[in-house]
Amino acid sequence: MRHGSLPGVHGRVRPLTLLGDPVLHTPCGEVTDFGPELEDLVEDLFATMYAAQGVGLAANQIGVPLRVFVFDCPDDEDVRHLGHVVNPRPVVTDGVVVRGPEGCLSLPGLEAGTERYDHAVVEGVTVTGEPVTVHGTGFFARCLQHESDHLEGTVYADRLAGRRHRKLMRQVARASWHRPA
Repeated sequence: MRHGSLPGVHGRVRPLTLLGDPVLHTPCGEVTDFGPELEDLVEDLFATMYAAQGVGLAANQIGVPLRVFVFDCPDDEDVRHLGHVVNPRPVVTDGVVVRGPEGCLSLPGLEAGTERYDHAVVEGVTVTGEPVTVHGTGFFARCLQHESDHLEGTVYADRLAGRRHRKLMRQVARASWHRPA
């Protein structure tokens, strides 16, 4: 991210990868090149996330299978959390398990009650390779777990079972953006 500017200002909005694209169900690779291409990717992730009115976005959601995500997400006390993590690794997910509405920019317009822990900690590095630890509670913890899942090839629909999963899949099948396999 370029210093002194808002994230995403210098980025370009990229097309979102939608449910059904294999990149969403494939674990992402580690970032090894910390050059200008990575900075551009983070800028593009922010620009795309803001254009789609999201609170988080993983690189594979724009078709790039690398371990990077961005966020601009409030917690339950309405405190804003803004940043990015490269090569994130969840180190803590604990507390109370809460079932709450969860959506995804790769399943536009849909949401389902999904169980997540109300506390999460993710470690990784920044675009410059500096270590970073991100702590989240409430809704922000949900965001951190959701974006970390993406990088492992998991979407929130994969965490649903039974009636909730069947209902969401029926909604996906009827969605205007859905393309049958």
